[in-house]
Amino acid sequence: MTWYGDDFTGAAAVMEVLAFAGLPTILFTEIPSDSLRQRFSDVKAIGLASTARSKSPAWMRDNLADPLAWLDSFNAPLLHYKICSTFDSSPEIGAIGTAIEVGLTVRPARAVPMITAAPQMRRYQAFGNLFAGTFEGVHRLDRHPVMSRHPVTPMSEANLLVHLARQTVLPSALIDLEALWSDPQKVLNAALASRIKILSIDSMEERSERAAGKLIWENRDALGFVVGSQGVEYALVRHWIDRGLLTEQSEPPALDPVSQIVGVSGSVSPMTAEQLAHAAKDGFELITFRGDLACGEESGLHQEIERVVRLSQDVIARGASPLVCSAQGTDDPTVEAFHKALANSTIDRSIANERIGVSLGRVLDGILKSTSIKRAIISGGDTSGYGLQQLGIQALQAKAATIPGASICKGFGDGHHDGLEIALKGGQMGTRDFFSWVRSGGGAR
Repeated sequence: MTWYGDDFTGAAAVMEVLAFAGLPTILFTEIPSDSLRQRFSDVKAIGLASTARSKSPAWMRDNLADPLAWLDSFNAPLLHYKICSTFDSSPEIGAIGTAIEVGLTVRPARAVPMITAAPQMRRYQAFGNLFAGTFEGVHRLDRHPVMSRHPVTPMSEANLLVHLARQTVLPSALIDLEALWSDPQKVLNAALASRIKILSIDSMEERSERAAGKLIWENRDALGFVVGSQGVEYALVRHWIDRGLLTEQSEPPALDPVSQIVGVSGSVSPMTAEQLAHAAKDGFELITFRGDLACGEESGLHQEIERVVRLSQDVIARGASPLVCSAQGTDDPTVEAFHKALANSTIDRSIANERIGVSLGRVLDGILKSTSIKRAIISGGDTSGYGLQQLGIQALQAKAATIPGASICKGFGDGHHDGLEIALKGGQMGTRDFFSWVRSGGGAR
């Protein structure tokens, strides 16, 4: 198995599913040197993380083919382009349709199966429509309190093929729950005969997930390029266990607890805001990073990084864990300040967001280099990508479970942070006590 993640948290989520299923797995943060690749010569699954979710279609056309070709060179039966389980995309940013078009030039396939849902993460697809859970319940995506008003890729349509049709002209079809519960092969054969190129596949529960995994694996010669969330791997693992290719694993692993960790967050999600509020009552001290400075001169950002690192060092000296955040939810005044600064600048929103992620990564780098702390968290999908790149970590392996999709990993690199334990969490993910859970070492609940 090989996969390319369009953000770092999603790429790590695939690694987690495969690793905790017993498959030796490695995730690289860039195409590795031959010597680094040889350190992991025994693995059966190789991934590559990126920040493609925050990029334009033009960037994708210029930059996706080479890393996909590198992964394709391993000749694995399946090459997976990993997307978010909330289908974060638009015709202008993170266009999944463009990614499919480029992917097919690298790994030609008769059709591209697409599994977006991951029931283990409370992401469900029924008759083509995607649903996602929050602390309060499960919502259709276009009525989801976060995704319907996402600041970059708001979802006004829950039917994924309707949404995708705005990004590509490739013909598409649906393999729905009724087909999965009866004879999905018949529907697939008809779609292939009609030269359908994209097949959206429902996933609601174990039965449909198992049927989807079987369908993809048994037709891998025709469906060698796959798109979807880690729901792809969840489905495949079910089928591989059924076939005896893998054995079912016992409860997920944990690490030893530590007294202090460091966290940085660039997410504006209300779910992350609740997690930050819980952490503030449980041994963490919140430090605000001024994201509006990302719309100004580099000197202002540099001074803010130094200020926040100093404050974090003081927090650590007092025995607490620093948690640096650019916002505490969508209604935080810092969000309005950022929007005003952006409106008064000549900087593009995507560049400003990237500068925030990079700056938070530099903050984390500065804190870790000046202290003895060896465990950290980055919260926010795009923030995780830009932030992790500042640490010089070139590879990750999943070591301890938390919520599905946000395991504690071990980082590998040539610099100071080799061996760092780090969890990457998307904005719409996690329990209220997620930060405390990572501090305690993760593991089964």
